Amino acid sequence: MSPQVIGQLRVGLAQVNPTVGALAANTELILEYAGKAASAGAHLLVLPEMVLTGYPVEDLANRATFRQASKQALEELAKKLEDYGDLVSIVGYLEESQSHRPQNAVAVIHRGAVVARYIKHHLPNYGVFDEFRNFVAGEGSLVVRIHGVDVGIAICEDIWREQGPVADLAARNVGLVVVPNGSPFERNKDDVRAALVRRRAREIGAPLLYVNMTGGQDDLVFDGDSIAVAADGELIARAPQFDDGLMVVDIDARALTSEPDVVISEDRIGGYLKINHGVAPRLEIEAEIWQALVVGLRDYVTKNGFPSVILGLSGGIDSAVTAAIAADAIGAKRTYGVAMPSQYSSDHSMSDAVDSAKRIGLNFRVVEIQPMVNSFLTALGLTGLAEENLQARVRGTTLMGLSNQEGHLVLATGNKSELAVGYSTLYGDAVGGYAPIKDLLKSEVWAIAKWRNQLATSRGEVEPIPLNSIVKEPSAELRPDQKDSDSLPDYGLLDQMLLLYIEHDAGLQGLLGAGFDPVLATRVIQMVDRAEYKRRQYPPGPKISRRAFGKDRRLPITSSWRENISPA
Repeated sequence: MSPQVIGQLRVGLAQVNPTVGALAANTELILEYAGKAASAGAHLLVLPEMVLTGYPVEDLANRATFRQASKQALEELAKKLEDYGDLVSIVGYLEESQSHRPQNAVAVIHRGAVVARYIKHHLPNYGVFDEFRNFVAGEGSLVVRIHGVDVGIAICEDIWREQGPVADLAARNVGLVVVPNGSPFERNKDDVRAALVRRRAREIGAPLLYVNMTGGQDDLVFDGDSIAVAADGELIARAPQFDDGLMVVDIDARALTSEPDVVISEDRIGGYLKINHGVAPRLEIEAEIWQALVVGLRDYVTKNGFPSVILGLSGGIDSAVTAAIAADAIGAKRTYGVAMPSQYSSDHSMSDAVDSAKRIGLNFRVVEIQPMVNSFLTALGLTGLAEENLQARVRGTTLMGLSNQEGHLVLATGNKSELAVGYSTLYGDAVGGYAPIKDLLKSEVWAIAKWRNQLATSRGEVEPIPLNSIVKEPSAELRPDQKDSDSLPDYGLLDQMLLLYIEHDAGLQGLLGAGFDPVLATRVIQMVDRAEYKRRQYPPGPKISRRAFGKDRRLPITSSWRENISPA
């Protein structure tokens, strides 16, 4: 067979947002995009990893009833896809092995039937991934001939490893590779993905089409960023980040190059007018982060059926940014802010909270907490730190009470810097069901606040975040004239140390090697290590960094290990 024979395929890459466990809704989503692909004249439709079940399913994979439901939904979907004629669809779903172990799979569907299946070979077991726990790995590769083009299939992690499917498909001399993905967002990950896809296409010697899902799933956000590259690695097309949609690409590929496992059609396609694919521009880093936070919150609220959200508006930067994110995610009318002043609250805190509410247009009320605080103080005789934390806990109880009464989801407004060093109060400012900025360092909170205001200005809109909330010195205002700097290093300095210690696992020697003061570095490390028990009780929030608290970073609460606290 001559490798010079050229075939053409029009492929639809469906960048969509499934919901875990919503088999019926996900089926309708797949059918919607099958209709769009057929209308666009596509020969092949590729959908994301486990699109039928949603992803990640985690330990739901271990339930036999869920696996059976997935397989049944796939058979029903296949019959419905017959309505779209000769369109070939590649659909991710939950399969099980002959020994009834769960498998991460894709089905190749044509004319009402599943004609081939491929099982994910490499199961990631790092960071947020626990696939080695949940799935049994597949073996071998799959090549399907569609209109004369021999199409190889891999799933997500399969192309991140040097051997396995990548090497197999290169050896089998395929004409095209398609890769369904469930790849979570991290800042700057789009550059890493693009470089990987280009490299793999050159190594395999064939065009490569990478389709990723969108939307939020608990603490993960999927940003789409689907990519099509030619055999030489040249970028053909790229979908917008975070947007749902169908990217249709026309591919020239070598035909009749391999020994396929399944032949769907031999007749080659050619001579049609090609679509000008287009490459969507990349978002700047602050826009990327903001959109990830908005999508994460939107889908957490929507997919879990909450009608609205509520948060404490203190006049500070964290609550102002959280309120703006919520308004962008679900609308100002579904966002409720509560100012809860105590005897130590400054006048500017109240005025800034009112300003934030007016700028955004959210629902706003004031609840004076001092009478409640006084009742506790009289009954319990609390003083000092216990009195300070009592104020935060009364605020937390107030928000949870309103949540219970009115049905709102409470948003925790703490940031990663505070969470890292334990600068939060359990059952106080740490209460809530979701924490939109928990993976943002304080310096990043300021950066995205300035960016969001600049965006509003460029659109001729009111800046949603009060300038005073951005520029004033942070304070919890739990005692007279309190400032964060009374207890913490300057946030610019602290965040540099946290970035090294948390995201890059640099110990004390690593911080000293970076030039940080030994006493300060030791103190910061101790604060981070001692606050692990608090972080375990903090709400989920969207992952945007390489190492988010939670699934990404798993350390024991009870541990006697300490870094050397007496450096030379």
